[in-house]
Amino acid sequence: MKTQYYTAASLDGFIATEEDSLEWLFTLADLSDSSYPAFVAEVGALAMGASTYEWILRNADTVAAETGSPWPYTQPTWVFTHRDLAIPEGADVRFVQGEVRPIHEEMHAAAGGKNLWIVGGGDLAGQFHDAGLLDELIVQIGSVTLGTGKPLFPRRILSPTLRLATVRQMGAGMVELRYDISPPARNGV
Repeated sequence: MKTQYYTAASLDGFIATEEDSLEWLFTLADLSDSSYPAFVAEVGALAMGASTYEWILRNADTVAAETGSPWPYTQPTWVFTHRDLAIPEGADVRFVQGEVRPIHEEMHAAAGGKNLWIVGGGDLAGQFHDAGLLDELIVQIGSVTLGTGKPLFPRRILSPTLRLATVRQMGAGMVELRYDISPPARNGV
C-alpha cells in the first residue's frame, strides 16, 4: 500500500491557473491513453482539498465527458475544508479538517489494502509529505506553460531527494515522471 500524489502540471510547474482552471490540460492527452485507468484501479481511498473538490462539482459536465460520470470515484473520499459543501448523489465524501496523520489512518483502514491517492492540491500533498506519509509522486508534465497559477508542490525538498523511478512519454504533449519519496530521517538516523 502506497500513499501517492498523482497529478498533472504545466512545464513551468503549475497544476491549475490562478482561477483553478484545468482547461489547458484537456487538449494535451487522452485519459484512456494515460496511466490513469491502471492507477485508479489500485486506489482504495482519496484525499483532496476544497478547491479540487469544488472544481469537480463546478465542472461536472466536463468530468462526465472525460470519465463517464460527474462524480468519477467509487472510493471513499476525504475532503479537507472549513466550508459546508454539497455532496454529489451516491458519492462517499467525508469532510475533514486539521492534521493529515489521523485522516491518513482512517483512509488506510478504509482502503482495503489498496493505495491512497492525494488528488490535490499541491499544498495538501505537501502536508502529507511533511508528515512523512507520502511514498510516491506521479506527475504528468504537459507541453504548455501557464506563467502563474497553483504550484505543483509548494515545498522545498533538497534532502532526501526524490528518486526518479520511471519516465513515460504520452503522445506528443505529455510525459509522466514517477518519483519514489524517501521517508524523512528520524532522530538523526
